[in-house]
Amino acid sequence: MDDKIRCFGSGDPLYAAYHDEEWGRPVPDTPDERAMYERLVLEGFRAGLSWLTILRKRDAFREAFHGFNPAAVAEFDDEDVERLMSNTGIVRNRAKITAAIGNARALLAMHDEGFRLTDLIQGHAPAPRPRPPLSFADLPAKTDGSMAASAALKKNGFRFVGPTIIYALMEAVGMVDDHIQGCWLAGTAPRT
Repeated sequence: MDDKIRCFGSGDPLYAAYHDEEWGRPVPDTPDERAMYERLVLEGFRAGLSWLTILRKRDAFREAFHGFNPAAVAEFDDEDVERLMSNTGIVRNRAKITAAIGNARALLAMHDEGFRLTDLIQGHAPAPRPRPPLSFADLPAKTDGSMAASAALKKNGFRFVGPTIIYALMEAVGMVDDHIQGCWLAGTAPRT
């Protein structure tokens, strides 16, 4: 029996594994920033939905978006949009699908200019807290930093990158540790 106390995820093995093994931890850093791009896209698709919904569809998303290879997704055309719109394994939202494709193109353009998505977002991450928050009620939905990162991303052609989405991304990839007090991981997550 699993007796770990978690911020979220207890009661669902997939969600518990995500909490214990992924949330709040840095993603692998590669030249194409594939893992960061995946997280950005999935956070955008999550808007208005639960993260568990997205987690349950993540494998289908990975297949549909060619492993979140930004160069491959940037080549998607109208036929690919229609293919994705008919894929019942993913969230079928045309605006989010076209944003994911546009964001791959924006990421490649950023790389062509010598800039990295991770660095842009990390540059706006908040300073570490002195102690874990007491509850999720103590956490902001957005911060000045996530608003600034959102604005910078939009200026670079990204979409579905509002400040709340960007703050959730910062949490997910360990740029901010929002495990709450009492959670077995509170205060232990490595920062990027």
